[in-house]
Amino acid sequence: MIKKPQMNALGKTLLLFWNSSIGKKLVVAITGLMLVGFLLGHMTGNLLIFQGREDLNDYAEFLHHMLHGWGIWIARLGILGAFFLHIVATVSLVQQNRASRDSRYACDTTVQAPVSSRIMIWTGLTVIAFVVFHIFHFTVRLDPDLAAMKDPGNPERHDVYGMVIAGFQNPLVVIFYILAISFLCSHLSHGIGSIFQTLGLRTEKTRVAIRNLSVAISVLLWVGFLSIPILVVTGGLKDKTDSASHSSERPGPSALAEN
Repeated sequence: MIKKPQMNALGKTLLLFWNSSIGKKLVVAITGLMLVGFLLGHMTGNLLIFQGREDLNDYAEFLHHMLHGWGIWIARLGILGAFFLHIVATVSLVQQNRASRDSRYACDTTVQAPVSSRIMIWTGLTVIAFVVFHIFHFTVRLDPDLAAMKDPGNPERHDVYGMVIAGFQNPLVVIFYILAISFLCSHLSHGIGSIFQTLGLRTEKTRVAIRNLSVAISVLLWVGFLSIPILVVTGGLKDKTDSASHSSERPGPSALAEN
């Protein structure tokens, strides 16, 4: 009987916060900060592929056993929740801004809005489609061949190294990755600055530094994420174990001579 009014008061406070433009902007900023942090961490982990199969597979095994297996699920639910809130709050803010426009700008917006709106809609949908595809591609692993891959040095664990290389053999998949990551980084180059502004950290003195930081992070993520699929599809990054097994299966000169 005592807790119910408190819960109602908390619910009303959260509802008022969410319905306000300031509240939504804070949600967009905080979830955006979480997503940028995740992207930097995810990219760093992915780049372990250049250190070899053992390092990347060790890292993947650590993630899946962290906190007795709960850590990876807590992280996944947290990131997906932040991603969902980020999209919903952003869409709601856009709708509020459109509704509050003064009628005297109606003529201008009818001329200018369609191009920018179409670009934002399609780039946004592409990024969302990419996230869904990426989850099914490398996390859920709907492809049975990718799901069945085992580490040659430790058959009890999944071969993430081999899976990544096999997964990027399709040029169409690589093209989709390049397109989606490019759209995402273009969004980040503007979005990171907005995070600082919403949190009250962007001033006239820090404006240039924040803009440079936004561009630097976006370029770093673009190069880091795309270096892997591009090198795989161009042959610069190969699964040496498969190459070795194929070469060992080929008959040597003595065997050919015997035949």
